[in-house]
Amino acid sequence: MAKSKDVRVTIILECTSCVRNGVNKESIGISRYITQKNRHNTPSRLELKKFGPYCYKHTIHGEIKK
Repeated sequence: MAKSKDVRVTIILECTSCVRNGVNKESIGISRYITQKNRHNTPSRLELKKFGPYCYKHTIHGEIKK
């Protein structure tokens, strides 16, 4: 029996402001979070507002490719 695609997939969320500005001299790196999403409920790319420890503020984190 063939295994079907999983409904819940693991995704990586990356800070959009750190990536857009390039990693400036004040910040050490790029903020990333690992979470899961349901493919049927959210087929498009997920964007959440999370805290960026390198930016020291809440910013939008978008889904990236693995």
